[in-house]
Amino acid sequence: MATPTLLAGRYRIEERIGAGGMSTVFRAFDQVLERPVAIKLLAEHLAQDQSFVARFRHEALAAARLQHPNIVQVYDSGFDPESGRHYIVMEYVEGHSCAELLRDRRKLEVAEAVAIARDACLALDYAHRAGVIHRDVKPANLLVSAATGVTKLTDFGIAKAAEQTRITQVGSVLGTAAYLSPEQARGEEVGPASDIYSLGVCVYQFLTGRLPHEYGSLTELALKQQQEEIRPITELRPEVPEELDRAVRVALARDPAARYARALDFAQALEAGLRGQVTATTAALENQATRLLAAVTPGAQEEATRVLDRGGSAPIGRSPLAAPPPPAVDHLPSTSRGKRGRRALTALALVALLGVLALAGLAVLRSTTPVQRPQPVRAPDVQTQIDGIRQFLREWSR
Repeated sequence: MATPTLLAGRYRIEERIGAGGMSTVFRAFDQVLERPVAIKLLAEHLAQDQSFVARFRHEALAAARLQHPNIVQVYDSGFDPESGRHYIVMEYVEGHSCAELLRDRRKLEVAEAVAIARDACLALDYAHRAGVIHRDVKPANLLVSAATGVTKLTDFGIAKAAEQTRITQVGSVLGTAAYLSPEQARGEEVGPASDIYSLGVCVYQFLTGRLPHEYGSLTELALKQQQEEIRPITELRPEVPEELDRAVRVALARDPAARYARALDFAQALEAGLRGQVTATTAALENQATRLLAAVTPGAQEEATRVLDRGGSAPIGRSPLAAPPPPAVDHLPSTSRGKRGRRALTALALVALLGVLALAGLAVLRSTTPVQRPQPVRAPDVQTQIDGIRQFLREWSR
């Protein structure tokens, strides 16, 4: 079927400007309002697939209610009976996509990359608060206006309203593989943290000219996301501030809980990083990532218990962000300070335990009565162990 030259009796098709597996985008002219527009036509081979048609309509409904300076506005949608094509009419942005900028320049200026990412964060923050997850954040969907320099996020082609039943089936993976979050690559339900991860991949690529993980298949990508450490941006581009590097890699944390909870937090971290500063949110998430790594590393808990049984101290896992611990202790959550207090109690208990064992050894030499030695100190039961040690000392000091 040939591309129609006129849709709905008012939109004159002029030039193709983009294409994907699900649709093709054309520049067109609205003859009623006399303005240029972008029109997305559902791919012909999908027009008979009711699930894809429903998803296409879902895109129009979800995107039409998003009106924000950093989001490409949706004007109209419908079905053209003459051509048999489903379409969406959108704002036309004169300029270049970030994919085109990367193709021409390989990487972007540091300040330029932060400005683009900040605008994208503002768009995502607005969409997330409206209950819409984009799920396909990538350079091709970030359009930089030639007239204003403002970046606009486009193509909510696989976005879904959080309050509606999802159309995609469990286990299906949509979007461009390189920018998928780990949970999205596993086919799991996604939330705002997934969009933040995808944008983090974009920023990493803007600054370094490469992806965080090079891969040959989706399976290889998923394995690398779980096992491979991300190379610091400063190693690939030394002029990038270390604080900006840290902000980006927080967004790329494996665990969604270790990423920024809001896109606005990511925007603030990026702007602070450009100035050589670290936000309190970035610092707290880096510490949280360190604790999560120590908790989930295979054998880490068992090894910590064995070390404590020998009278040592539990090892602390390194952060997957490979960043030094932040100095701003006052900005850390109270739970971090509470855990430090419990570790201090553990150390005191160990010292007391060594003293008790020495006393017990002397007592054995003086008595034939069997000695019941105290149990080794374990971190989850520090206070109980301390109480036991005190009781033991009282009995043997009589």
